[in-house]
Amino acid sequence: MKKILLPVPALCVGVLLCLSLRGEAPSRLTTDLAEHTDRVWIGGYPSQVTLEQADKIVEPARFVTIGSRRPSFGWQVNDSRSDVMQTACRILLASSPGTLATDSADLWDSGVIPGDRSVAVPYAGKALEPGKIYYWKVMTFNNGNPQPWSAVKAFRTADSLTEYATPAYPLEKTDNGLPKTTQKLSDRLVFADFGYDAFGQLRLTLCSHAGGDTVTVRLGECLKDGRIDPAPGGSRRFLSQRLALLPGIRTYTVKIPADARNTGPQAVRMPDYIGEVYPFRYCEIEGDAIGNGTGIISRQVVNYPFDDLAAEFASSDTTLNQVWELCKYSIKATSFAGLYVDGDRERIPYEADALINQLSHYCVDREYTMARRSHEYLLGNATWPTEWILQSVLIAWYDYLYTGDLRAVKTHYETLKNKTLTALSGTDGFVSLTPEKLTPELYASINLRGQTLKNIVDWPHTGILGLGKAEGGETDGFVFRDVNTVVNAYHYCALELMARMAGAAGESEDSAAYARAAGRLADNFNKQLFNKKTGAYRDGIGTDHCSLHANMFPLCFGLADVKRAQSVADFVKTRGMACSVYGSQFLMDGLYEAGEADYALQLLTSDAERSWYNMIRVGSTISLEAWDDKYKPNQDWNHAWGAAPANIIPRRLMGVVPTEPGFSRIEIRPQPAGLEKASLRMPTIRGDVETAFENTPDRFTLTTVVPANVKADVYLPLPAGTKNYDVTVNGKPAGQTVREGNFIKIADQGSGKNAYILNTK
Repeated sequence: MKKILLPVPALCVGVLLCLSLRGEAPSRLTTDLAEHTDRVWIGGYPSQVTLEQADKIVEPARFVTIGSRRPSFGWQVNDSRSDVMQTACRILLASSPGTLATDSADLWDSGVIPGDRSVAVPYAGKALEPGKIYYWKVMTFNNGNPQPWSAVKAFRTADSLTEYATPAYPLEKTDNGLPKTTQKLSDRLVFADFGYDAFGQLRLTLCSHAGGDTVTVRLGECLKDGRIDPAPGGSRRFLSQRLALLPGIRTYTVKIPADARNTGPQAVRMPDYIGEVYPFRYCEIEGDAIGNGTGIISRQVVNYPFDDLAAEFASSDTTLNQVWELCKYSIKATSFAGLYVDGDRERIPYEADALINQLSHYCVDREYTMARRSHEYLLGNATWPTEWILQSVLIAWYDYLYTGDLRAVKTHYETLKNKTLTALSGTDGFVSLTPEKLTPELYASINLRGQTLKNIVDWPHTGILGLGKAEGGETDGFVFRDVNTVVNAYHYCALELMARMAGAAGESEDSAAYARAAGRLADNFNKQLFNKKTGAYRDGIGTDHCSLHANMFPLCFGLADVKRAQSVADFVKTRGMACSVYGSQFLMDGLYEAGEADYALQLLTSDAERSWYNMIRVGSTISLEAWDDKYKPNQDWNHAWGAAPANIIPRRLMGVVPTEPGFSRIEIRPQPAGLEKASLRMPTIRGDVETAFENTPDRFTLTTVVPANVKADVYLPLPAGTKNYDVTVNGKPAGQTVREGNFIKIADQGSGKNAYILNTK
């Protein structure tokens, strides 16, 4: 063969060209949405033990198990170049890592699979066996060129396999060290502040010279006159325990006793390997042994595995920053039970808590298993509010939208159809709780046991839970009627989303039927519930009363069309924060949906009593169950449904949302209002999205970093009434742009870093 000798410069160019076509290996591999399938936990702590060693150690080992016969795989495409898409992939799965080392597989070699699918890729190899360890890796083709193989990821199957099962992590402990501050208040009393509330346990190292000493240990969430408040009221916590000491220097565990309020039949119980936990920030130790030295005080915090560094937000508004930190931390702190629960008072899952928790969790960590497990639990264990039954459909949609994994929808498809409550609708499409429709068959179909459906609107109502009959509750005077505006707004949303999910699941007839039902309901909703004189929606058929709730839900769910949206938004703005912390999720969504970013920002940064800042002011570090004790006298101080800004800030203010399932396409549509600067890093299943803006009266500057294998539609906010403007992208005049209302849309932006400048004249 004749050798071809290239000149040195040409050879260098060829090498550089080859290198330029090569990105990085895929990373963050997931099996059934779980990333850390190869880790082993002992006693709640991650260890160095491998899956292969887990059965050989003395201590009980815990790890993720994959219960699906044919799991799905996902990964993050890594490529620092601009405009990179995965054009194909290849997966190898083997019974040993040695087989993969030779780039071969004895169970599944997928071959080259064309397309950009990097999430929810179904297994199509030989049958997996129960209780076995498997190994896999993936190669991507970026813009048509093969990339390096990923590192090998291991997973272990469950002892029994089903068609589909959502995996779960063990709960995790973190030793958060010494208190932030410790004060010796007397020779017999030490006061410690850990700086923030958390669900945890306490260890003490104390010295007793002769033995027989006894100390009193107090834990609490609230202060009074510089000491732990022993009677904080409501469901805020205070615990006092006596601890007898042994001679010498010893470390003691303070056992948390079970509480009848949150360990009943419906409550989610703590697992044996963790033990009972208690929410506390402050600790007092009182006794003669204090004179021997303060010893060591340490707290062990419990939560579902959580990456504190996954999400970041900062802005020019210090109040907004504090609200973000409060709400982000609330999502971590309230994950202590492994399922979304309603805080510490009951520790019971409810759909309303789960929906807000789900959206917020997606925005602050790249974690999807807890949301899905909570959703599936609630599908089989429904709660009594009519609207919350319907929320299961919303939760299912967001699960699919954020993960791209349709298996949960397909597995629970019939139950989800029942959760739309079409069985309660009449010929006009309206849902009502007429007694003849509330049959045992209906309750069985939605898995509601031992309870009766009731409309809730918001919570609490007047005259219950410590509220007197003269106190208004959180429904803004809502007048309950058979045809309820809030319930039917939810019903419309459930129908519309079920139509989308049915279409994705290949149920085309169902999809068309749900779309028709949604359209019929929307027509009748606007004809019979909208009051043209007031420009607002009535609370229901048979009343002219217009509440905040009867208007914010139609605004949120898109029922208020172009002809009605502005007058409805104007009405909503007259009512202030006349809803609960739960209702605020939908109020804020509705305001941003209507383009009322200025008013929404006012609410986010308000320091009024009904504000997130008030939660900080009263001394909590986790979001409250209510705006203040007076609005729910039995409230607790650790309720994730009060943490809506954890998702409102990323999704609405910064405008980062998926527009196609699994984040294959995203929208970046910031609504800054008067905010001068802000930056966000938000995790997604395909990689981190970063965005930052600077906002002045005549210029808006936006920088974005979009992960590989993602397309973005970017929207630049345009001041109302602006006629003349110019847009540059990376310093050059933008190509084709489209004006959509008060936004300039730049479509089909590729991965990588881009800088956009909108100048207004």
